[in-house]
Amino acid sequence: MSTFTDPTAAAQEHCEVMANHAPDLAEQYQSLATLLQKKLYHQLTVAVLEFVSSPDQTLRTTPDGTSSYLALYDRVVLSVDKKLNQLTLARIASAVADATAPTDGDSARTVLENLLADKRDRLGPSAALYVESKLALLGLGLLSRGAPGVDGPKHLASTKELLRKNEKVLAEQAVGGGGAGGGGGDAQSDIAVVLSAHYECAMVYRKAVGPPEAYYREAVQYLHYAPLDALPADERLALATDLSMAALTGDGVYNFGEVVQHPILQCLVGTANAWLVELMEASAAGDVAAFKAVSTRHAAEIAAQPALTGRAQMVQEKITLLAMVHMIFERPSSERTLRLADIARRIEMAEDQVELVVMRALSLGLIRGSMDQVDGTVEVTWVMPRV
Repeated sequence: MSTFTDPTAAAQEHCEVMANHAPDLAEQYQSLATLLQKKLYHQLTVAVLEFVSSPDQTLRTTPDGTSSYLALYDRVVLSVDKKLNQLTLARIASAVADATAPTDGDSARTVLENLLADKRDRLGPSAALYVESKLALLGLGLLSRGAPGVDGPKHLASTKELLRKNEKVLAEQAVGGGGAGGGGGDAQSDIAVVLSAHYECAMVYRKAVGPPEAYYREAVQYLHYAPLDALPADERLALATDLSMAALTGDGVYNFGEVVQHPILQCLVGTANAWLVELMEASAAGDVAAFKAVSTRHAAEIAAQPALTGRAQMVQEKITLLAMVHMIFERPSSERTLRLADIARRIEMAEDQVELVVMRALSLGLIRGSMDQVDGTVEVTWVMPRV
């Protein structure tokens, strides 16, 4: 007599129980049971990841009152985890943890901590880096919501060290051509998933500790790898707002045409923060008159933004410098000897203040050249490229 026992029997039974318990999700749970029974593990991981990525539609409680996502992960996913693409396993665990965090931060952290503790070697470096990034990001989210059990200074310090370590890992993988391990996935899309997680963690960390220019750099990197349409509308709005503020107030951020051209900025159109689009476009174009007009029309909104009011002098200097840079860029390279009087009119400043603006642009590396104070001219040999 055969003593073979199907290791997925309990997992299939759980799916059947949940199909009866949540009739509106019966088709999805029955489909998962079928994939388990047929040992179609790639299709199973894809189906589970899609299922746990929509908590508004698919998150329930089990008959014993626990989270249906936690039960699905513990009783179904972990029963076949050796068979799964390891990065997809990590993504499933992260989605389960994210859905659990609002009501049970400890259980959410445990999902990811146990995955790292028990299965790090099998995960491989890329999937492990993904889980580490998501675990740190989860802690930052709990910290921002004032959730109990998170030691703020300790978590910020450990996140800083983690980001530094993982930057080295990513650099080594880039040189070595290593991708996200686990098999069964598209290498380029897998790499994008891992990089998106890393830069999202770095971005949120920088939002917590500053400075704005560091946040700006990480956010721009994040946008390179994160599909915008996968973000909830409220997250897109928050990201567009924060990114605009960082571009305007960040020290050394003078070339943000890339953000102005990115679809993320259009998420502000039709919202209470739509004025930021106008301000960003005027700044990126070096249009002093438009910048002043927007600032006047939306003085109340600007006054309500500590990030702008606290760095008002820097923002004003930035638009002045960008106005001069654009004036130079618009000229042919053979005609870049400018009269200080012409610059004064373009940047809307007194002529006797223009020399200081030119010296500032030279010191910041926005332009290269020399100034003739006797003739009242500046000869520009190089200007910062525009994006």
